[in-house]
Amino acid sequence: MKLAIVGAGRAGTSFTLALTRVGHRVDLVHHDELDRIGQVDLVLLAVPDDAIAETAARLPVDPARVVAHAAGSRTLAVLGAHPRVASMHPLITMPSEDVGAERLVGATFALAGDSLVRVLVSSLHGRALSLGDDQRTAYHATATVAANHLVALLAHVERLARAAGLTLDDFLPLSKMALEDVAARGPERALTGPASRGDLATIDAHLAAIPEGERATYVAMAQVAFDVAERRSHSLT
Repeated sequence: MKLAIVGAGRAGTSFTLALTRVGHRVDLVHHDELDRIGQVDLVLLAVPDDAIAETAARLPVDPARVVAHAAGSRTLAVLGAHPRVASMHPLITMPSEDVGAERLVGATFALAGDSLVRVLVSSLHGRALSLGDDQRTAYHATATVAANHLVALLAHVERLARAAGLTLDDFLPLSKMALEDVAARGPERALTGPASRGDLATIDAHLAAIPEGERATYVAMAQVAFDVAERRSHSLT
């Protein structure tokens, strides 16, 4: 398949590398080089979410090609008047172009619109999720929590570790064990620790020991843990 990827950032470059490796002919262009796009089967807009509509509007309408975007939270409406439109959002993180390209192969993709994106996902040996417009924002919020908020939580762990005279590396094995437990058992059965036991005295001692600026985050997460523990107790009765 002949493709054009618009946007030379991490996402666009990752898509270009991955799709080239599985046999597609791919031209990577900058958002201000749209006149370089010739006859292609699909144009994938890998530009910032807020730039999708404006970029799509500058593309000449061609009924023979698909115009798609890679945004998780945007519907097909942002692609405007193009007769064949689609979206394909990968459920991966792309900390670098090389890592992103590797992870795109075999990834899960949220798809909508023209069936040609299913062909692309199949060529990447990926898994497809079909989403309606009413699902997209909630889906993307969930993806944000699953990846970005997890990273933010580990930044909280890093700050607490420093305050205790330790490092994040000392606690990462524990975090990996917890994720493995969630994968094997689900969140409710994987939960351990003082909130799962209702040990308020220990939580109060924690709050007294950690830096003041970290207490609000600890309290918020402890409340979530209490809620998980309560759901578990109800499910066992």
